[in-house]
Amino acid sequence: MNDIIDILLDRVKDKLKEIESKLAGRLDPQQIHELSKQHAKLTKILNLGESLKSLEGELEFWRGMLQEGEDVETEIERVEQEMVKTRRELLSLFISDEYSGGVVMEIRAAAGGEEAALFAADLFRMYTRYAERKGFELEVADFNKTDLGGYKEIVFFVKGKDAHKFLKYESGVHRVQRIPRTESGGRIHTSTATVAVLPEMREIDVKIDPKDIRIDTFRASGHGGQYVNKTESAVRVTHIPTGIVVSIQTERSQHQNKEMALRILRARLYQLHMNEVKSSIDGMRRRQIGSGERSEKVRTYNFPQNRVTDHRINYTTYRLAEVLDGDLDEIVEKLQEAEIRDRIMRGDVF
Repeated sequence: MNDIIDILLDRVKDKLKEIESKLAGRLDPQQIHELSKQHAKLTKILNLGESLKSLEGELEFWRGMLQEGEDVETEIERVEQEMVKTRRELLSLFISDEYSGGVVMEIRAAAGGEEAALFAADLFRMYTRYAERKGFELEVADFNKTDLGGYKEIVFFVKGKDAHKFLKYESGVHRVQRIPRTESGGRIHTSTATVAVLPEMREIDVKIDPKDIRIDTFRASGHGGQYVNKTESAVRVTHIPTGIVVSIQTERSQHQNKEMALRILRARLYQLHMNEVKSSIDGMRRRQIGSGERSEKVRTYNFPQNRVTDHRINYTTYRLAEVLDGDLDEIVEKLQEAEIRDRIMRGDVF
């Protein structure tokens, strides 16, 4: 096991001893319940750590057999896959996330014109496939499609346990370097799209005063279909104090579009609040996704080199096709490691 796993497991053992000592004392039922939950989670982590250690020993054995000329490639591959799965499950349990529910994701074409819109469509497909792999449910709220099949913007919900835990790292500016489909000269262009990931908030968590919103209805347009321009089913919700506007026209029912718009508005209001809190701490206001300029990037997808680089952790993988097909686990794992290392440095593991 690598250093970060060893450090974490040592912390787990110490924390378990501390909890067991507290459980031996006089506690009220609520304290017993909370400590028992912590104990169960830490025990699961420790068991996974032991499983990982056992798999490492098994891998060493099979590799030794391979050196002796035995045909054990299948066993080695099986153990390596099991190690990857166990390690990812272990790391995931260390990622603290107060948002256990779904998220609202927004992808917008930024620098690069039509090519940026086509890249936004590629990113949406990537997240769709990733959601399928994770067993999450994806629901499109609204989109603005171009003639070539790109998206100027697309807003969608991803629902499922721990969706925010795995998708939160996607916020920021994504950059693509490739020969555009719209370019006949064969030159490599750089385009960008912005991604925002907002935790979906319940109505009880973010209350919206009806007096603070204005609701306008209009005829749907732009997405096609037999219901377009027939009835005023599209809804525009304006939050007067902040000026935030959400327009939805994907559903046939005005009521459905209104409910969906309010769900997105709650997420944006919560994010605005968190940005203001962060602003007071940092001394400056920062939007989650920046301006979309080419220099403000979190990840680059380079087609000529078959390369994906996450600039926040300086990590590169040469599996571009697989990543764009939704295989984000490798990158997410490295980002989780970086988050855990940062928490260890701050003394904030538990």
